Amino acid sequence: MKAPLPSSESARLAALAAYDILDTLPEAAYDDITQLAAEVCGAPIAAVSLIADDRQWFKSTVGTEVTENHRDLAFCAHAILSEEVLVVPDARDDERFSDNPLVTSEQVRFYAGAPLVTPDGEVLGTLCVLDSEDREFTDEQARGLSALARQVMAQLELRRHITEQATHRTRLEEANGRLRTASITDDVSGFHNTRFLHEYLDERLAPEQAADTTLSLVFFDMDEFKQVVDEHGHLLGARVLREVAEVVHGELDETDRLVRYGGDEYVVILPDQDSAQALAKTERMKDAIRTNSFLADEGLDVRASASFGVATFPHDAADKKALLLAADRGLFLSKARGRDRVSRVGHAAPADDGDLASEPG
Repeated sequence: MKAPLPSSESARLAALAAYDILDTLPEAAYDDITQLAAEVCGAPIAAVSLIADDRQWFKSTVGTEVTENHRDLAFCAHAILSEEVLVVPDARDDERFSDNPLVTSEQVRFYAGAPLVTPDGEVLGTLCVLDSEDREFTDEQARGLSALARQVMAQLELRRHITEQATHRTRLEEANGRLRTASITDDVSGFHNTRFLHEYLDERLAPEQAADTTLSLVFFDMDEFKQVVDEHGHLLGARVLREVAEVVHGELDETDRLVRYGGDEYVVILPDQDSAQALAKTERMKDAIRTNSFLADEGLDVRASASFGVATFPHDAADKKALLLAADRGLFLSKARGRDRVSRVGHAAPADDGDLASEPG
């Protein structure tokens, strides 16, 4: 006879799913309890049985290699209808089971199942013992089986707690990651902000790493950007800044970093790149900006250019402050010499044209 569904079947299945136990690998903690149940009850077969939507799945077994059955064959599908131990001394004499293929094939005659009851009162399955011979089952054995079933439930609760803690920890780490990303991301451009710049340089130029570090820094800002804002407004001006950043980013390698420094000024970090490499790459950035059209999706053809200053650690500067200053001086020279160009100032050079180490553009 097919067992009726529990009155709270939806809640029961949801509770079972919350334990995330179905189809997991064998675990010694459950196997030890199952073995003890077989010994306490003097039964050749024992199992931790969980009743899912359409199947009976065994978390642990003794005396059988079966891992699951159809729910319609499961004695445990009847046992989960109550919180009491279900005892079937001889299934041939019980109308619920007499026509069960497991009984008619003489695989099962005796069954006893102690329900696995959650703290909320949902019955997930049983700790059960079986025999191919009919037999009696004492009150002491029933109490022992119930006690062991509670231990199975304690293991399931421990597993759920560990899983919930791991999930909570993962979510917390993800939230912290999002907060961290937000804290070092510029709202206008979507790239890094000055906090990231200083943290990155502090780490890379720390005394314990500086001796093995080569790093170039590029300052650039938009030429006559105020005219763009005056003509198209602040919102579209901000769009131009984002599009310029995307164009520059397209010229960078995976390890390079683009930072919005403020206003219409950006910084590019070029790790492990000397001045020659940095100057060549900066020329490509400059040309990419000058040859692109911006705000095309607004039906506009906005043209722009930028001026650049390049400095390299340790050749042009001995620390972070000096590196930032040297790159900024290079940018100042590019502006002073007519814009839309790249300049680099040597570390010992006075601020005049005679010491301009690179004057492309």
